[in-house]
Amino acid sequence: MSASNIPFPLPDVRLLAAAPHRLMFFIGAMNVLLAMAWWTSWLIDARWQVFGFQQPAVPAGWLHATIMQYQVLPSFMFGFLLTVFPRWLNQPALSRMHYVPVGIGLFGGQALTLIGIGAGVAFLKAGAIMTIGGWIIGLTFLIKTLYRQGGRDWHATSCVFALAFGLLGLALYCVFLHRLDANVMFVSMKTGGLALLLPIYFTVCHRMVPFFTNCVVHPYKAIRPIWALAAFWALTLTHLWLELRHAYAWLWLADLPLVAISVWLLWSWYPRKAAKPALLNVLFGAFAWLPIAFALYAAQSLWFSFTGEFTLGRGPAHALFIGFFGSMLVAMVTRVTQGHSGRPLVLGGAAAFAFIVVQAVAITRILAEVAPDALAWQSVAAIGWLIAFAPWVMRSTWIYLTPRKREAVSG
Repeated sequence: MSASNIPFPLPDVRLLAAAPHRLMFFIGAMNVLLAMAWWTSWLIDARWQVFGFQQPAVPAGWLHATIMQYQVLPSFMFGFLLTVFPRWLNQPALSRMHYVPVGIGLFGGQALTLIGIGAGVAFLKAGAIMTIGGWIIGLTFLIKTLYRQGGRDWHATSCVFALAFGLLGLALYCVFLHRLDANVMFVSMKTGGLALLLPIYFTVCHRMVPFFTNCVVHPYKAIRPIWALAAFWALTLTHLWLELRHAYAWLWLADLPLVAISVWLLWSWYPRKAAKPALLNVLFGAFAWLPIAFALYAAQSLWFSFTGEFTLGRGPAHALFIGFFGSMLVAMVTRVTQGHSGRPLVLGGAAAFAFIVVQAVAITRILAEVAPDALAWQSVAAIGWLIAFAPWVMRSTWIYLTPRKREAVSG
């Protein structure tokens, strides 16, 4: 009896190398639990002194931002882009030699970084170098694919530029590990969120949300104006430049137009008169966090400009990171996983649970900034993240380790 005919096929680690999304999504799923397990433990200890942790050589909060921005989420991003670039650009699919080294670099880099939290800067440096190595390999093959096509695809070009900014941010992190200059680390962290993650997430949404909608809603007119992509890049880089200059009183100049663009796209994309499956609704629910996040940024900026008070703390940032990035991670990865594994394009219980709990986590983390016992509520939010993702990770990793279901609907 062949493996594909076994009712409950046994996991086979060799299948991870069968496709870039299998390997990179598996690594990302493992990383998302490992990274947050450490951060949750750290927050609990910081609030209640349970484990007796000592502050690492690099402040724990800075390491948390670095791991999430440059190791956890990029695993998923590279898995997606190494899969879709050949399809977007009508080029041959990439082989194992193209994506396996990327996976080794990102997973090994995070593993060494987590070890370095307790073992010292030498391991942090090794983790950074390994991450950069995998990053350069992945970016190189994506650039080659785009070059062969002639560089005429704006979405692929946008993603390449964002990954190049990410490489710059990683290089600055390496500089920080050698010089321990807080200003360098500040630039690295801001670059990771605003010049790497945000443009790639927006670019992928700009291309794929109308595409996925058009697959299930008929009739439907896919709207993907390139001017919106260009304007989003310009406004995002303006926001980044203002943050790097600590010009918080002027962030609203970039943030209010970002709210307007994202609200207009959400309104234009959403099919209001058609029945929509849950797997499509969560994509729109996740995208709705984008205007919410920048509305909070704008409100924070305007309040600061009038009163000099920096309210909401990192609330707007976590509306972006947990609300938009976290929710869209569940929505998009679930859609790709279902389609590429030959399964029906349905949300499923584990993904629905993850998405719902992530909404609660995002709200909790935002409100923690104004709560009386902020650290306790941050710990609650971190625990909620683990609760949300654990079943989703277990189901997803089982899919990546088992053969494709040939009889189901492909994506």
